[in-house]
Amino acid sequence: MDKIIKEIEDMSLNAWPSHKMELYDGWILRFSYFYTHRTNSVEQFGTSTLSWREKVSFCEAEYARLGSPAIFKISPLVSPDFDYLLENRDYEIQHTTNVMAASLDGTDLSAPCDLVTLTDDIPDIWIESLFDLKGTINPVHRAVVPSMYHAIVKDTVCASIWNNGKIIATGLGILDRNYIGLYAIHVREDFRHKGYARQICTALLKEGKKKGATKAYLQVVEGNTPARNLYESLGLHYVYTYWFRVQTHTD
Repeated sequence: MDKIIKEIEDMSLNAWPSHKMELYDGWILRFSYFYTHRTNSVEQFGTSTLSWREKVSFCEAEYARLGSPAIFKISPLVSPDFDYLLENRDYEIQHTTNVMAASLDGTDLSAPCDLVTLTDDIPDIWIESLFDLKGTINPVHRAVVPSMYHAIVKDTVCASIWNNGKIIATGLGILDRNYIGLYAIHVREDFRHKGYARQICTALLKEGKKKGATKAYLQVVEGNTPARNLYESLGLHYVYTYWFRVQTHTD
């Protein structure tokens, strides 16, 4: 199981570049003006030679310099003792997320997806529309994040559904190894419950299969029951959970 988790964790790092990154003794510090937890946190990917306490203090100072609380991603690959250390430093748990995966041969691809437009690149209009769907109004995020999408090094499949000249549903597939990762599945609130998210996911999974993928993975925030029900109905199953420890005191 650890091998599968490590594989997905590596691919998720490839899939979502941060605005700034720093390597430090087997850890990677990611900073993106607090756009998302994933792109604004510390991840452990290699062997440590320094003590945890020394490294946590270093990370806290680096994030403070950049105007952000320190955030650490805790996956099953991270020692429970490290999570406990952060808890004792008054770090709180935020954004608990479940990772799901499937063999594409076991997924339900029967839903029609004729409304979905697919492109290999990520157009700026798609990114702007995603901001609108998510309610992203921070001008720094709107200025910086497009470059993060354009920095994705892996092949992509960009999905959208249009209505009256506007994108009202989005999705992004990122191809890595023999997987397609599903990201940015959003539907405008007044167009929900019409099966558009299912169409987006189905189109991405089909296209991934066409491009050589044999497996799929995605991440869904814990408590988002409608999304998880959709993904389970498509044939994806729970693999593991991760969460973020967020610094609450920065003085």
